[in-house]
Amino acid sequence: MIDVQLYRYHPEQARQPWMQSLSLPEEFRARMVLDALEFLHEADPTLVYRRSCREGVCGSDGMNINGKNRLSCITSVAEALDKTSTLIIRPLPGMPVIRDLVVDQSLFFRQYQSIKPWLINQEPAPAIERLQSPEERSRLDGLYECILCACCSSQCPSWWWNPQKYVGPAGLLQAWRFIIDSRDQATVERLEQLEDPFSLFRCRSIGNCSWVCPKGLNPMWAIGNIRRELLKKST
Repeated sequence: MIDVQLYRYHPEQARQPWMQSLSLPEEFRARMVLDALEFLHEADPTLVYRRSCREGVCGSDGMNINGKNRLSCITSVAEALDKTSTLIIRPLPGMPVIRDLVVDQSLFFRQYQSIKPWLINQEPAPAIERLQSPEERSRLDGLYECILCACCSSQCPSWWWNPQKYVGPAGLLQAWRFIIDSRDQATVERLEQLEDPFSLFRCRSIGNCSWVCPKGLNPMWAIGNIRRELLKKST
């Protein structure tokens, strides 16, 4: 059997969260953590967590698994256990827990909205589309694939300390995605919005964001690019 430590919190029933000790059949070692949660949910229907596509696309099942933020649907139990014998599942850190593994992501999405994640272009819309060269389009690779699972921001100490002011890795990755988009005309405006002491510059280059991204993206690289653009702007 595989030992499991599962974070539980029912605000209607208990004032404090607790860790529940459970076990899984050994066969689950080769399956995904989400499969393990489904099995545990059948035994205890009060267990609450988010899930949807189970294909690593929707980003809804982000959680902290053995100390690392991951998507439970594409993380195998064997990968999570690695060199340990206990599977420890907690909600994403740095966010208020609603119940069990479900967190309140309202602030995360407000920070995402603050970077204006849409194209700003005042020219009349063309009949079909705004064209890009293959080179211009390739600049967006490694940026547009973000699924907003919040794994990066919720593993970032700078975001834990300044969640109301620091945009966070996910938002800044998307900010860079629009700053370098050849179809966008608001580059100066976007850079000026990030030029205060907190929105961008609270990043301490710890690298947790890039370490945990389930899509293999590199938010720290994007943050560095924005810093360089701001430096150019000031000289």
